[in-house]
Amino acid sequence: MTDIADTLLAFSEKLADASRAMILQAAREAMRIDLKQDDSFVTATDRAVEARLREEIGAAFPDHGILGEEHGSERLDAEFVWVLDPIDGTAAWIAGIPVYGTLIAVARAGRPLTGVIDLPATAERLTGISGRGAWHDGKPIRCRAGTTLADAYMTSSNPRFIPEADRAPFARLDESVRFTQYGGSCYGYACLARGRTDLAVDAGFDAYDLFAPTAIIEGAGGIVTDWQGDPLDIHWRGCVVAAGDRPLHEQALKRLGR
Repeated sequence: MTDIADTLLAFSEKLADASRAMILQAAREAMRIDLKQDDSFVTATDRAVEARLREEIGAAFPDHGILGEEHGSERLDAEFVWVLDPIDGTAAWIAGIPVYGTLIAVARAGRPLTGVIDLPATAERLTGISGRGAWHDGKPIRCRAGTTLADAYMTSSNPRFIPEADRAPFARLDESVRFTQYGGSCYGYACLARGRTDLAVDAGFDAYDLFAPTAIIEGAGGIVTDWQGDPLDIHWRGCVVAAGDRPLHEQALKRLGR
């Protein structure tokens, strides 16, 4: 498994090189912006980046499955499935706020194995192998441990993304931490993996939003589950709580009503 994970992560970084080049080029050009059925933004670049990544994956690993935000899924029952979000934080990218990134993960047996968070605007890259290690621009990173809930620094992408039914539990947790930073997109999860923050909590998400961050955070010693404490799988959609260590994660789950 070690050799396989290394091979998949190395190929993921080549994909991230290609996506970064496409995104930076597109940022210098006029954007065509559309709205999807859920009223979220999408651009031609989102679609083009994912199409390019899928083409390269298909050529190199024809037996692997793919789950992507823009072009759907294929062979989700395969042992290895690539999980892609070409631009996580499209709204931030449109506005020029440098917290967007490309998320590239590989799942094995439905669970995150490897992950890449590539951050074109800041020229940063996080990589990880679940349970084995995580790196920021090639240097090892670890989640911060030993923080109590009252002292925790939490991130959340956008309160507007939280479904009505999940707002009361989220508010209980929000009131229990020292500070909550909103609007970080995938950058918030990158900060958790680097030990700069303590919690990342969101709702209304899909597997392609979280599989790459999960592999990296789990590689850095953290924990990622849904709000019931169950691990994420390839069919997951909903609420997520990521923490730097298990005691803090347990405290957060209790406030969320586990």
